[in-house]
Amino acid sequence: MNALYSLIAVLAAYLLGSLSFAVIVSRAMGLSDPRSYGSKNPGATNVLRSGSKAAAVVTLLLDAAKGWLPVFLVRSLGPDHGLGEGTVALAGLAAFAGHLWPVFFGFKGGKGVATALGVLLGISGWLALATVATFVIILAFFRWVSFASLIAAAFAPFFYVLTGGVLWEMHPGVALAIAVMAGLLAWRHAANIQRLVRGTEPKLGAGKKP
Repeated sequence: MNALYSLIAVLAAYLLGSLSFAVIVSRAMGLSDPRSYGSKNPGATNVLRSGSKAAAVVTLLLDAAKGWLPVFLVRSLGPDHGLGEGTVALAGLAAFAGHLWPVFFGFKGGKGVATALGVLLGISGWLALATVATFVIILAFFRWVSFASLIAAAFAPFFYVLTGGVLWEMHPGVALAIAVMAGLLAWRHAANIQRLVRGTEPKLGAGKKP
């Protein structure tokens, strides 16, 4: 029975993650489909290119929430049904995978930065705070959003493992899930990495060249 509950939790997390809020919010606010302009990535950063900061903020919050909610629910309700940290890890990873490959949107999703942050927040507020702080520091120095995202994602598994036993009880499955998310984030940023190597990745606040 525990395996059944775990399967239901993971499947529900994936379906929630499959809600592409960049597309949903844009449609609700009468904006163009974010998959039709800019980077064509259904995420908050590309929604911002529509000119609507409100739509971008709402997208960011909802994308983060769909990563946080499954982890929070499994943590809160799971123990009563025999679900532990292993299911927490799988649910978080499933929500993240749903954002990358959404079943409701032709399996073509975004890069997953906000959803990954939501998963980290569900695991630990301190973990999310450390990751965000890393992002902000790197962004302040280099002004590449993609680079800051990659560095923050790479550090997240180390933050979790190194502070295990101090701020939380470290679980191998959760550590592995965070590492897998970091690897998938790097893979989804392959084009950004190529531009960073070539020196053509645009910096935050830099105007577009005509």
